[in-house]
Amino acid sequence: MADSPNCDLKSLSPLQLFERVTEQGEKVRALKAGKAPKDEIDAAVRMLLSLKLSYKTATGQDYQAGLPPRDLALINNGTTKEEDEDFVDPWTVQTSNAKGVDYDKLIVRFGSSKIDTDLINRIERATGQKPHRFLRRGIFFSHRDMDQILDAYENKKSFYLYTGRGPSSQAMHVGHLIPFIFTKWLQEVFDVPLVIQLTDDEKYLWKDLTTEKAYEYAKENAKDIIACGFDVNKTFIFSDLDYLGTSTGFYKNIVKVQKHVTFNQVKGIFGFTDSDCIGKISFPAIQAAPSFSSSFPQIFNGKENIQCLIPCAIDQDPYFRMTRDVAPRIGQPKPALLHSVFFPALQGAQTKMSASDPNSSIFLTDTPKQIKTKINKHAFSGGRDTIEEHRKYGGNCDVDVSFMYLTFFLEDDDRLEQLKQAYTSGELLTGELKKVLIETLQPLIAAHQERRKQVTDEMVKQFMTPRKLAFEF
Repeated sequence: MADSPNCDLKSLSPLQLFERVTEQGEKVRALKAGKAPKDEIDAAVRMLLSLKLSYKTATGQDYQAGLPPRDLALINNGTTKEEDEDFVDPWTVQTSNAKGVDYDKLIVRFGSSKIDTDLINRIERATGQKPHRFLRRGIFFSHRDMDQILDAYENKKSFYLYTGRGPSSQAMHVGHLIPFIFTKWLQEVFDVPLVIQLTDDEKYLWKDLTTEKAYEYAKENAKDIIACGFDVNKTFIFSDLDYLGTSTGFYKNIVKVQKHVTFNQVKGIFGFTDSDCIGKISFPAIQAAPSFSSSFPQIFNGKENIQCLIPCAIDQDPYFRMTRDVAPRIGQPKPALLHSVFFPALQGAQTKMSASDPNSSIFLTDTPKQIKTKINKHAFSGGRDTIEEHRKYGGNCDVDVSFMYLTFFLEDDDRLEQLKQAYTSGELLTGELKKVLIETLQPLIAAHQERRKQVTDEMVKQFMTPRKLAFEF
């Protein structure tokens, strides 16, 4: 079969397209594993996305690794839809739109529900607290079964929170704080237990790390998480490499999930191939297990009927779609979810932040000078080419990274709206908007660094020791 990207893909059969996508996927993985030049990898990824788009157009079905096309009588020869330009899975986020991923279309594609004004108002009524800015501004925008969580809460029935972090580096960046900032607020307003999973085993399987290094990263990341202000009496942080060997309840749930998910299903959900190690193939069950209260008998007294609420970025949703499918078959309640948007890289919403690229984001270890330099030099601007043009036509807040970051971190709604109006009208210049962001982030990160200094190894040990929390079950 021809390798040229210029060949007429429309002339290929669905099965031939399926084979081309599979081959290209293997090529992308090989390039990444071989640390090929970024331009070469990006070109290969673009080709992969183009092939997947052609496959969807030809068959009306999303490509699923290991699952050849079916129901070919339903072939759809309609035009390509813009939504297919976005590609989202737990490891890759790709979009051609400078505004970022189209989240309304992602909701339709993933089958979740939009967090609307009615739900936000209901959360406010239930908690008696003003909704967090992440809810007010649509940063957490999608959910699964949050109405059930509120039903339970209003009927004095408890639930618990579960979120996590994949410790791939020693230093976390500001984007990594988003789920923890929001989870802390949820824990405070609902007064419920929280478990935080550090997937050091996942990073060992996917990255060029030793188990010792992955576990070291987990403990260092735990210090940043603790510095967010979590209460040790209500929060259990655990490393998979550590906790899995000590909890029979946790391992029993992993095995139950593994028994009820086939190899074909996990390949279809996550895109695994026959060349992936068996550790990767079995890992989704490990991320699923904290969704069940019986994984933490020391906290929930062995009870299996306590529902879980998971705040996470929407790229983690495939893990929990699988979990929700399995849960009824193993006698467990389905976890509920709250999904956040992606935190953009400094270079723009079309690019992905990378811990290996120090200029792709603001790290929690950055000095005030580094923060200022990075924002001034690298933050993608929605401004015009000249001051004259900017004054005349105004800036574009939809693509301006400084404004995007301010939507995450500036608490004052009125101030944010004033900045938007001033920038859009041309009254506020790009440099002035960047100055506002610098003045917002510098004290925020300095305060975080100060709190982190107070986190001792003994405190980490306290948070990571399996124990009873300050709740009765």
